[in-house]
Amino acid sequence: MSECSSLASGVGETCAKVILFGEHSVVYGYSAVAIPLKNLKMRATVKRANAPIASNASNASITSITSIADEKNSITLKALDFCGPLQNAPKRLDSVKTAIYKALQFANWRGEALQVETACDFPPERGLGSSAAAAGAVIRAILDFYSIEASEDELFALTQEAENVAHGKASGLDAKATAAARAVRFFGGEFSNINIRMHAWLVLADSGCKGQTRNTVEALRKKRDLNPHEVDALLEQLGKIAISAEGDLELGRPLEIGLKMSRAHEILAQLGVSTPLLDALVRAACKGGALGAKLTGGGGGGCVIALAQSCEDALKVKLALERAGAVKTWIVEIGG
Repeated sequence: MSECSSLASGVGETCAKVILFGEHSVVYGYSAVAIPLKNLKMRATVKRANAPIASNASNASITSITSIADEKNSITLKALDFCGPLQNAPKRLDSVKTAIYKALQFANWRGEALQVETACDFPPERGLGSSAAAAGAVIRAILDFYSIEASEDELFALTQEAENVAHGKASGLDAKATAAARAVRFFGGEFSNINIRMHAWLVLADSGCKGQTRNTVEALRKKRDLNPHEVDALLEQLGKIAISAEGDLELGRPLEIGLKMSRAHEILAQLGVSTPLLDALVRAACKGGALGAKLTGGGGGGCVIALAQSCEDALKVKLALERAGAVKTWIVEIGG
């Protein structure tokens, strides 16, 4: 590691993401499409806290870095509603803790006391990729503080280690999409970009209920064990929708995308991962002028996304969703 950066602070930025197509079916080998939401930011800053702490942390293992940081209370974290020594952070911030320790190891941290802070434009546990976005932003901020370059692959690998703490064995879709410049296709363990050649607006609606990805994934797995033929047929339909939608995005066909979104939601509801509130929000969006709407993410709560063909239509859909019970809404312009 070079000597500590002369910058007053290090900064890192990522964004939210939505899964446009492929929820749950991606677990069983089908394609998924995710879109980064560039106007919904996750930001992290890193500052020196006090005088450097004498230590032998340079070139240390992640275990010894963790021990030194915890013993000296040398890293403080402010994230969500927590503020205090990193070692005291609650379990829900374990992925952020992992991201900090991994980034410090990458930077050959020497024991300096640091303050790490995150700020976000979107809520956690809503299927918008908040854990991956926070981890990615913190990693970038630490490396920026130390003026250390990292490749895209290295940043992804560091973020993915934190995601595996948050979600068990994570697919990597959130780690990739929250730092992507374009829509992301995930298939067979490989990622590629999709060029969206249409001008449209996504309206996001927060149901106010936390997403239940772990629960819905496990419940669907049990349902599939009991009735594999029916569930596999529905998963196959979701997979085919995702693949055909990739072409619609690249050819600029918003009407077809909207129809596929609504059909995908119907299938997800049949699979049992929707809720009455999510269903009501989808109906309200479509009645309010959306081309189509669906839940996004693991389901059991979280957000609904709706597609609008104009900004004026998006505003109408936004109002319809708020009247139907959405606690927060956002409009995101895509393509163009």
